[in-house]
Amino acid sequence: MTKPTVGFIGTGVMGKSMAGHLQQAGYPLVVYTRSKEKAEDLIAAGAGWKETPQELAESADIIITMVGYPSDVEEVYFGEHGILDAAKAGSYVIDMTTSKPSLAQKIYEAAKEKGLHALDAPVSGGDIGAKNATLAIMVGGDQKDFDHVRPLFDIMGKTIILHGSAGAGQHTKMCNQITNASNMIGVCEAIVYAKGAGLDPVKMVETVSSGAANSWALANLGPRILEGDFAPGFYVKHFIKDMTIALESAQEMNVKLPGLNLALDLYKQLADMGEEDSGTQALIKYFEKQSGL
Repeated sequence: MTKPTVGFIGTGVMGKSMAGHLQQAGYPLVVYTRSKEKAEDLIAAGAGWKETPQELAESADIIITMVGYPSDVEEVYFGEHGILDAAKAGSYVIDMTTSKPSLAQKIYEAAKEKGLHALDAPVSGGDIGAKNATLAIMVGGDQKDFDHVRPLFDIMGKTIILHGSAGAGQHTKMCNQITNASNMIGVCEAIVYAKGAGLDPVKMVETVSSGAANSWALANLGPRILEGDFAPGFYVKHFIKDMTIALESAQEMNVKLPGLNLALDLYKQLADMGEEDSGTQALIKYFEKQSGL
């Protein structure tokens, strides 16, 4: 049976690996990204290059978007060369960007009017999860559409759950980012405390990671911090974007999130230190500066 052609828009830190897994699984692949050099490896492996999202949509059966900001999502779906006007009837559009729940609902309704199937499916796991195909994929949309594209999700991720109607995937990702925000503060404070107490921070992380205080951030980003590796598995600037979306959504629901407000303020100060293109683990630099370490 011939596999459907997948169009992938956005081949950055995570998108490149995700698209690569689909390509390796035998799906015909066409790609578009604003910086073509980011797609060169996929193109060299046989992916087709398209000059605009519109051209990509015209040639794909399933269109996946993994871009940066809600404004980018708006442009890709509704802009002059947007995919909703160009996609063939019956096609599937899957936004895997972390974006606004309200925008996911808007895309769903617009897609439905055009005879398209839309899902929001943001992911968690960072560059490591993308490379190892172990991402958590949080999905919103219709059950039948989820079932149809589940084979693709299984190639890219490990924990794949449909959480409800359109926007539910994005709401779940907000829960993920709210948890991540507090975790990173705890990880950084623990490391600074360990240094202040004269402990070996490597031994501390190893020990604490084996107990009740363990988290993905501690186990995966703690060692990066200690090695001085601040390369982005997930950008500070994108984390600020996500926390802002979560707080805006919470305000709409009259939900109070004081911990997230604190985390957003700390990360904005970190960005002002010139770290917006670093990985989220660079928050340690803010705490070290405050502690004179």
